[in-house]
Amino acid sequence: MHILNHTSSHCPDWAEALLNGFSQVLLQRSPACGLLCLLAILVSAPSSLGGALLGAVAGLLTAQRRGYAKAERQSGIYSYNGVLLGLLICYRFESSPLVPLLIIACGGLSAMLIHAWQQFAPRASSLKAYTAPFVLFSWILLVFTEPLPAPQLADSNLLHALPLGLGQVFLLDHPLAGALIGVGLLIANRRAALWAVLGCTSGVVFALSQQQSDFTVLGLCGYNPTLAALAFSQTRDRPWMPGVAIILAILLQPGFLSLGLATLTAPFILACWLVQASARLWQQTIDDQRLRS
Repeated sequence: MHILNHTSSHCPDWAEALLNGFSQVLLQRSPACGLLCLLAILVSAPSSLGGALLGAVAGLLTAQRRGYAKAERQSGIYSYNGVLLGLLICYRFESSPLVPLLIIACGGLSAMLIHAWQQFAPRASSLKAYTAPFVLFSWILLVFTEPLPAPQLADSNLLHALPLGLGQVFLLDHPLAGALIGVGLLIANRRAALWAVLGCTSGVVFALSQQQSDFTVLGLCGYNPTLAALAFSQTRDRPWMPGVAIILAILLQPGFLSLGLATLTAPFILACWLVQASARLWQQTIDDQRLRS
């Protein structure tokens, strides 16, 4: 996730930090992108908007209370897992007085995990946490919920499936939500938006070619390769990395399903870790050869 020190003179620090938290779900730091992501939730799942905001605030306030660096807080890296956890909890749990407390607890703990991860692996070449706290807490929480009915492949229209794939990054299943998220990506970074579309298209086309209507709708096949593409969209010196990450994210998804685990963003995380570890190993091999020569 990005923590470059970009500031906006048009909104206060707390608002910028929260909006960056929403955009960091897409691995971007852009208040404008975050605002469009927030709007996407509002128009497609208004009942979940409060949970997303509460998760983001819980992560931000936890980081502030524990004295984490302000630049990191402003970047949104302590909020984005809380956003996703708030959305999932609102989606899978019936409304009750315990739901806000659960979101606050998960959002705060996710911020602490992100900070601990960065302290443990501070180097730029180290494996990044990405949405690992979201996946970890979600797997625990989903043990206490009834499984959803298996979705069916209801639409084979690629143009309809692409915005659905983008929307599913935020657990949203409305094309308008995906369109708003796509516009946000364009505003944040055109190169990232192009790779996101390529990743989503690859996942959907692969699903169509395999005719896997028995376990997922098209949109669900697109969001993991979308995130994998975004993770390496700026690696200009290694242009192979986004493509390899896309392929791995697509191929890993059925494996999690066969294990009986909710896929969530786990294929994206594992694909990125494999690419990062391979790149580091390759660089070490090159460095060793240079030292010997």
